[in-house]
Amino acid sequence: MAAIRQNCMNGPACLVPLACLVLLLAAAGCSTLSVGDVSYGNGNLTVAVTGTGSPQTIGVQVRIFTLENFGQHELLSTGTTTQLTGKENTIDLPLSLSPGRYKLYVYLVRDGERETAVIRDITV
Repeated sequence: MAAIRQNCMNGPACLVPLACLVLLLAAAGCSTLSVGDVSYGNGNLTVAVTGTGSPQTIGVQVRIFTLENFGQHELLSTGTTTQLTGKENTIDLPLSLSPGRYKLYVYLVRDGERETAVIRDITV
C-alpha cells in the first residue's frame, strides 16, 4: 500500500489533480463580483462594479460614516437593486453629502447572499 501511495504522488499522475484544482480556482474567480472605485460628485455616489459579463440582478448597499474628532459616526445607509449588463458597470446612488471625510462600507448581494464587502474612504 505504501508503494501505491508513493507512486500517486510522483510523476504525471499528480498532474491531473493539480490541473483540476487550477481550473476550479480559475472558474471560481469568474463568478464573483468586485467593487472598484467609489466617488462622489453632482449629488451622486458612484460605485464601479465588475461583474461576470452576463446579465444579473444584484443589490448594492452602502453605509456611510462621517470621520471627525478621531471617531466615526454613522450618517446614513442607502441601497438599490440594479441590473448588471456587462463586465464593467457603474451604479449611481443619489444622495447629498456635505464637504468632509467619509468612510463607506459597500456591500454587493446576489441571490440573497453577501458576495462582496469593501471599505472605502472618500473626501468630498
